[in-house]
Amino acid sequence: MKDFMMLFHSEPDPDFNPTPDQIQEEVKAWQDWMEGIGAQGKLKNPGEALGFEGKTMHANGSITDGPYAEIKEIIGGFIIVSANSIEEAIQLGKGCPVLASGGKVEVRDIMIFDGM
Repeated sequence: MKDFMMLFHSEPDPDFNPTPDQIQEEVKAWQDWMEGIGAQGKLKNPGEALGFEGKTMHANGSITDGPYAEIKEIIGGFIIVSANSIEEAIQLGKGCPVLASGGKVEVRDIMIFDGM
């Protein structure tokens, strides 16, 4: 088995003001989806949701606002899963709630360095 990180990309909608019920529905959808992966023994780390505030440090020493100041897309969170292949990890990503709202799931392998 190999570890993969799933990064959840979306574009925030400043006009969307969810009701408490909508927030609960969204939280439940994420919990159900991750519990399904966990039930298969493949959820290695449930990850974290990421906020909208951030800064980016550049090699030249400059600091810019936001992780993606020049584009509107954000990474809203991540999880780590174990799978036999990237294709299997992609299958685990199907049904992710971010996809229902037009977002994306980026699946990346996690490199292991010997001796570290």
